[in-house]
Amino acid sequence: MTDGYQDLPPTPSALFELKEERRVVQEGYDFLDEKRLLLVGEILRQLARYEALLDDYRHDLAEARQALSDAIALHGLEGVQVRPAATLEHAEVATEHRPFLGVTLQDAELQLGAEHEATTPLYASPEAATVAERFRGLLARATTLAAVSGNLHRLMADYRRTERRARALEDVLMPELDQAIAEMDSRLEELQREEAIRVRLNV
Repeated sequence: MTDGYQDLPPTPSALFELKEERRVVQEGYDFLDEKRLLLVGEILRQLARYEALLDDYRHDLAEARQALSDAIALHGLEGVQVRPAATLEHAEVATEHRPFLGVTLQDAELQLGAEHEATTPLYASPEAATVAERFRGLLARATTLAAVSGNLHRLMADYRRTERRARALEDVLMPELDQAIAEMDSRLEELQREEAIRVRLNV
């Protein structure tokens, strides 16, 4: 009998307890196995969303770079650098949270509010304004992307924990219980045969 159960006496009640423990462990494994499948499904959904957002981010980044290049071509690098920086003092990140099998998933949206410049520029520049608009949009896109990335990290961490627990039951505890049950069952049959022989000899 395995080390964890070798001290159990070979009795019908002990065998019943082992079988009951095996049943409970099986239920635990079935729950973890189902949880793994559900986690994989949510991971795939979040991954698809992440990839779509990443494509949008890359598209927006290309547009922002092009707008910056156009502004530099028109005003020169120094002409762009000396423009006052826009502030995000009224920007807020709006988040929504929801639980999924114990994992907190969130959606995030950057609400930029009104744009303000530190000082009034000496001359108006539609090209420079476009640069600011493009990069503000890029920042908003990155905020949503970061939230989905966080979801993926938390889901993967929980999946790995669930996988380890399921493997421990499947590869260690369940085989140990099966072996202990088989050995005790065999031992009880042997004791019953010995008892039957003693009864016949005493008749």
